[in-house]
Amino acid sequence: MKKILVCGHTNLETTLAVEQFPIEYTPMRYPFFGIQTAVAGVGYNIAKALTTLGSPVNFLTLVGQDVAGQQVKQQALADGLGAEYVVATMPQTAQAVILYDKQGKRQGNTDLKDVQERPYPPDLFQQALQGSDLAILCSINYTRPFLAQAQQTGVPIATDVHTIADLNDAYNRDYMAAATILFMSNERLPVPPKQWARLLQNEFGTEIVVIGLGAQGALLAVKADNFCERLPAVQVRPVVNTIGAGDALFSSFNHFYRTSRNPYTALQKAIRFAAYKIGSDGAAAGFLTETELEELGGK
Repeated sequence: MKKILVCGHTNLETTLAVEQFPIEYTPMRYPFFGIQTAVAGVGYNIAKALTTLGSPVNFLTLVGQDVAGQQVKQQALADGLGAEYVVATMPQTAQAVILYDKQGKRQGNTDLKDVQERPYPPDLFQQALQGSDLAILCSINYTRPFLAQAQQTGVPIATDVHTIADLNDAYNRDYMAAATILFMSNERLPVPPKQWARLLQNEFGTEIVVIGLGAQGALLAVKADNFCERLPAVQVRPVVNTIGAGDALFSSFNHFYRTSRNPYTALQKAIRFAAYKIGSDGAAAGFLTETELEELGGK
């Protein structure tokens, strides 16, 4: 069985529970069991979620030549992702600190180190691509050269551009133009989500567009069916931290769509998958297996 190629960012993530935003100054706090450190990052979150659901992946990422980089490799092996394509060419591994409050609001602080100036080995990408039937290319610079490479081989591309406000966004336009499946958030859209989805499909011919709407669910636009409607959110357990919700929605949609070719049921299941995930405190935590999701009512 062919795999899903996932090429994207990994960092060492520390989550910190706070009482509320804005944070009141105090020289010392003791948030017992409120500080956790784990391997995460957009690429890692997606690869781990897919693997948990049962999709085999080729996981490609860059890490540092440091203890944190070794930790990433060890965790990737423990999570079933493999470490064959985890490349340690940076002096230091990227890090993130996520603050979150009791209402689930969060603030992310990400130190990318010099990852945006580092290339990923093209020979390893080509090797992984040959065994894959879907390429998830996260929007970080070292994946950019591989957009054309995947297109030339006929492998469909899925990507998430997160917060976006301009069709001509210099950083993200290449990804939007190449994607067969395109995800994003509604947080910075300059027009209503339905109008934005139509603009995207008219500009790039994107087959499937999904716009995350937070507590309002997600908008799905399917070009072949001329469909563009919102699917409502669900709540399956209390919200702890919304970090990684978009990655969970994106990864689970791709898992279910790849096996069913039905974008409507795929998004319904993905919404439930993400709703359960945000009951956990970390971006790479709270993932269900496909069986567990069905038992939760995700059919």
